[in-house]
Amino acid sequence: MIDFDDQVVIVTGAGNGLGKAYALEFARRGAAVVVNDLGGSVSGEGGSDAAQSVVDEIVAAGGRAAASRESVATPEGGKAIVATAIDAFGRVDVVVNNAGILRDKSFLKLEPEDLNAVLDVHLKGAFNVSQPAFAHMKAQGYGRLVFTSSNAGVFGNFGQTNYGAAKAGLVGLSNVLAIEGERFGIKSNAVMPIAKTRMTEELLGPLADRAAPEGVVPLVVYLSSRECELTHEVFSAALGRYARVFIGVTPGWKSDGLASAEDIQANLAQIEEQAGYAVPLSTLDELKTVLE
Repeated sequence: MIDFDDQVVIVTGAGNGLGKAYALEFARRGAAVVVNDLGGSVSGEGGSDAAQSVVDEIVAAGGRAAASRESVATPEGGKAIVATAIDAFGRVDVVVNNAGILRDKSFLKLEPEDLNAVLDVHLKGAFNVSQPAFAHMKAQGYGRLVFTSSNAGVFGNFGQTNYGAAKAGLVGLSNVLAIEGERFGIKSNAVMPIAKTRMTEELLGPLADRAAPEGVVPLVVYLSSRECELTHEVFSAALGRYARVFIGVTPGWKSDGLASAEDIQANLAQIEEQAGYAVPLSTLDELKTVLE
């Protein structure tokens, strides 16, 4: 059985939905859990004691947990969340960056404050928590980071310019930390969950009842575990299907000299041909495929 005995897990946005489901399962498997949640609305306004409610549930079941109502949206908040883990339990082994808000509008109707608020919570929030946690993981020679991306970021979705940009950015953040963390025993991966939560219930419509948050939990738990040796990857968890998601590069077309726009037009079919694609794992990795 995969367990988290003697490990400390931070879950952001853990007062409801996916984050709560993660926190409860980590605690059930022996982890001490820092339940972080500002307790605000879906759009990020207001606050509540949602984090403490989850902590009370964990403790009532015989587990260990501490609540944090700090906002992930500031560097100070991120440091305070990690400090809660260190002060209460002495270490940090896993960070699941799950906190998020929605402010959906079509592109031309999107206001700068809607863009900034979503980037602050999703992308900057994950940075703010992961950076101080990464320092502790580096010192102890072990760590697991899980970032919550989305199909809206990797594939795109109407009306989610701000959300999609933030979620795509999280894939880049995870990939870089996978490379930088490799020699310190730190693994970093991203997940693209589809689940019924406060944020997605209206978007999913009739599919919502088939997308319980508990269906995403097994993937996140595995990626957070000692047993997981995967890093630098992205996974989809949707309606009971679990799949790897990747960005590949086609073999392409190589010009003999400096290409013209007309050369691109003439060779577009070969440029687009997907057979024989590669999946680079770094900037240098792609350069190797070009040189080959």
